[in-house]
Amino acid sequence: MSNDTNQTQEVSVPRNMQPTAKRTAKNSVFLDLFQDKQNLLKLYKTLHPEDKDATEDTLAIVTIDNVLTDNLYNDLGIMAGNNRLLLLLEAQSSWTVNILIRILLYLAQSYHEYFERTCQSLYKSKKVKMPKPELYVIYTGNKGRKPDIISLSQEFFNGADIDLEIKAKVIYESDKNNIINEYIVFCRIFNEQIKEHGMTKQAVTETIRICKDRNILKQYLSSKEVEVVTIMMSLFDDEQIMKTYLKDFEKETERKTAERMIKKGKMTLEEIADYIPALSFEELKEIEAEIMQLA
Repeated sequence: MSNDTNQTQEVSVPRNMQPTAKRTAKNSVFLDLFQDKQNLLKLYKTLHPEDKDATEDTLAIVTIDNVLTDNLYNDLGIMAGNNRLLLLLEAQSSWTVNILIRILLYLAQSYHEYFERTCQSLYKSKKVKMPKPELYVIYTGNKGRKPDIISLSQEFFNGADIDLEIKAKVIYESDKNNIINEYIVFCRIFNEQIKEHGMTKQAVTETIRICKDRNILKQYLSSKEVEVVTIMMSLFDDEQIMKTYLKDFEKETERKTAERMIKKGKMTLEEIADYIPALSFEELKEIEAEIMQLA
């Protein structure tokens, strides 16, 4: 089979040659939910209700390895049989337009892998074929006055006419009855339960109970409750690890500052303690003793 034949077949995403998803990173609920082809089809039809020919077999998950971090991430790539490449990135309640940079890098990597998968060379004279990109941000916080579309030129270059543009549609909570909105409501309820119960298993189980009672992702939560609890509890583990790391880093920084101040000898330990309250007077005395031993 020639490279040209491979190219044509892959562009249309035939049912017997679906790209396989790369699942090397830990799933979030967002990713785990849409591993199910039924849910994936619901997501796609939410975005493209006009595509009556779409089926589970015409969709393929092409989520790439995370290009920015090894931690948990919520980026979903979908190839549709009508030559579309959909990238959906979840943004948690902390809003940042920096997600556009993630989209830019993610899109570039997605096309790189697509050209490799379809055996298309960028160094030959023949023009390559590429799927049409669609970029979405699913924001789980409150919309407020945030825009429906964010763009690289507007957010980073004051609307200037630049040589590279990235635009993404932002999806917020609404009164619509679809799987995307159900997921956003699920996240909102989860945040509410964390505020009430803290980062505990009770917050997780209450979130699942409330959502099932309200018919929010009910089928998914009922069939995979144990897995969902495990996934959501791992979020707490990751956050605690990060908090501990940051606390240790800050402590080490403060200790080095105290060492420099003691070595200069211009201030008493009592005065240094006023500038660095995170270190106790006993800790400052220990640092001073260590410095004296090295002198």
